[in-house]
Amino acid sequence: MKGLIEKVNWEKSNGIVPVVVQSMEGEVLTLAYMNREALKKTLETGYAHYYSKSQRRIRMKGEVSGNVQKVKEIRVDCDNDALLLIVEAHGPACHTGNRSCFYRKLGEPENTVGGVDYSLTILRELEELIKQRKEKPVEGSYTSKLFAEGKEKIYKKFGEEAIEVLVAEGRERIIHETADLLYHLLVLLVHNGISLGEVMKELRRRRR
Repeated sequence: MKGLIEKVNWEKSNGIVPVVVQSMEGEVLTLAYMNREALKKTLETGYAHYYSKSQRRIRMKGEVSGNVQKVKEIRVDCDNDALLLIVEAHGPACHTGNRSCFYRKLGEPENTVGGVDYSLTILRELEELIKQRKEKPVEGSYTSKLFAEGKEKIYKKFGEEAIEVLVAEGRERIIHETADLLYHLLVLLVHNGISLGEVMKELRRRRR
């Protein structure tokens, strides 16, 4: 495996290479990026792992949404600084809900399928921030304060927020209170060492 990873010219691309992702039928699904560790995880698991430049972390495609990509073949270009993944796609590749990120011609209007962000990126980002506040408390941080006060406070706040959702009136108020509920749910999960991905995995199991 080490030999395969080192065939890629990482130095030329500052440790991160572009990855063209293609379906088994030949459709281009998306453009992503990999570093050494992402390629290693992909080879180990058989499922596509990418490096997120914005979040500066490795993630498995579909780790939250369930839209995983099972890798069937990996090719490297002539300069050894770009990869092509041929995958068996389970669900849309695009966060808009479209099968491919390249679903429109240049100049055409946006066309989402249901307007749903399947990546749920904001929840992952919030989960990571909550973990950081637990491991490295920040003075003045509400999240750090919750962890300092312990399980009883964390559970109490979650219960209070659940009630707030139930008694909320009006669309905007329900949205606001649900956001509070989701935040406190993530705090509760982090307190118990449970990742959002584990919960999504259980939901996928039930869906089958």
